[in-house]
Amino acid sequence: MKLNIVPAATGTQWVKLGIQTFWRHPMALSALFLLCMAAMSLVTLFPLIGPALALAMLPTASLVMMVGAAETLQGRMPTPALLLVAFHTGRQRLHAMAQLGVFYAVGFLLVMGLSALIDDGQFAQVYLGQIPMTPELAQQPEFQTAMWCAMLLYLPLSLLFWHAPGLVHWHAIPPTKALFFSFVACWRNLGAFVVFFLSWVGVFIVAGLVLALLTALLSTLVGNMAAGLMVAAAMVLAAMFFTSVVFTFRDCFSAPDGDDELEADDVTYNDPHQNP
Repeated sequence: MKLNIVPAATGTQWVKLGIQTFWRHPMALSALFLLCMAAMSLVTLFPLIGPALALAMLPTASLVMMVGAAETLQGRMPTPALLLVAFHTGRQRLHAMAQLGVFYAVGFLLVMGLSALIDDGQFAQVYLGQIPMTPELAQQPEFQTAMWCAMLLYLPLSLLFWHAPGLVHWHAIPPTKALFFSFVACWRNLGAFVVFFLSWVGVFIVAGLVLALLTALLSTLVGNMAAGLMVAAAMVLAAMFFTSVVFTFRDCFSAPDGDDELEADDVTYNDPHQNP
């Protein structure tokens, strides 16, 4: 496995390719994302351990969307069967993905726990949906400090897990090494990732403004459907975002050699600046 260093402008290309790939099969990829979210929501219903299990599923959900995008690149329709992709790659990789899930859940809960030391857990409870957000709560200095602390602590956690599911699935890298290589790849390509996230922020802002304008103009016709349209648009944008993740992985790592060689029908390792 070889780490690639890409120009900062590649971040914009990742966004472009993600959007283009999503619109090849928008319904299928949106449905795949919704199924991932639904599965995680159902798991939270388990008493005591439900929320932790849902957190542990996040690396697998990210992998499902990456494989769905890869299937689309190969001209195939991503299907709900991809939800079980971790079960189709052998016991060793299944165990590795399970370990990644445990590591992520522990890391996330640790971040929330540290933030709880600042505001007695109010931000953590709001973030986890246990209590509603109120203007009075948002204006509390302790709440704001806890929020910023959690965001700063979550950043290295996200870098650790950004590429890790793909490294386990396609390169058969052990979980701890996958976390290390993921962090290094993100750090070495920090410029591209900054551009990538800023570009997506721009996409979300423009889409939000356009949708708000449309719902305002059509309020007499849309009525109570406006809120539903906003939620649907947010889910579609989120599905687009996760579709673009596979391009960050593809361009940061070269295809593996030898026994662990990446199969051609899994994902295309072509010119990162060539349209799919």
